[in-house]
Amino acid sequence: MNVLPIYRREMKSYFSTPLAAIFIVIFLMLTGIFTFYVGGFFTRGQSDLASFFTWHPWLYMILAPALGMRLWAEERKTGTFELLLTLPVSMVDAVLGKFLAAWTMIAVSLALTFPMWITVNFLGDPDNGVILAGYLGSLLVSGAYLAVSAAVSATTRNQVIAFVMSVVLCFAFLLLGFPLILDLFRPWMPEPVLTFMASLGFLSHFESILRGILDLRDILYFATFIALWLYVGAWAVDQHRS
Repeated sequence: MNVLPIYRREMKSYFSTPLAAIFIVIFLMLTGIFTFYVGGFFTRGQSDLASFFTWHPWLYMILAPALGMRLWAEERKTGTFELLLTLPVSMVDAVLGKFLAAWTMIAVSLALTFPMWITVNFLGDPDNGVILAGYLGSLLVSGAYLAVSAAVSATTRNQVIAFVMSVVLCFAFLLLGFPLILDLFRPWMPEPVLTFMASLGFLSHFESILRGILDLRDILYFATFIALWLYVGAWAVDQHRS
């Protein structure tokens, strides 16, 4: 595999423009607003980061598509798509390199929230294992959203269309595990089907990890989900190449 050249190319494109700084600032602002004002970080009286992580699936629903919409759509719009395909890298390398660079951007943004972790340790005696699991769950959810966005971006040269379609798809996968939606289907749908629907959504897997329970099934769910959508993205790119 020769992922590194594409990865470096993408990371350079982020940090040679204001894109990286703008994304990180917006990420930190939104997580701060939702944690301290909406989530009531100080009024909850608990030394944990539940009010911080709870909102992440909703924030990533917008932020991940905003980052992922440009991955392939911009290449096709600016005419560099054909140039990229002439590089001595395979399709898998190109798809993985772009995805990992964008995922790194989110990981860096997430890592910069470490002052919140320090704050809860200063104010009380939190379970740092649960917090660490929360960071892992947050990163996995963002990767799932990003894989969807990357695949959608490969189908169009219009970034706005890629963004809207990605948000709709991510919202659908989020709703699959949302209790309110499951309750709507509960009167006429068998319980095993509801359980299966919930298992396809992000929410139940994320909340399980958020409780500090690192179940291999949740990890495999996100890994499989990401791999499947990356495959879809690679297939879409290959269709345009041929």
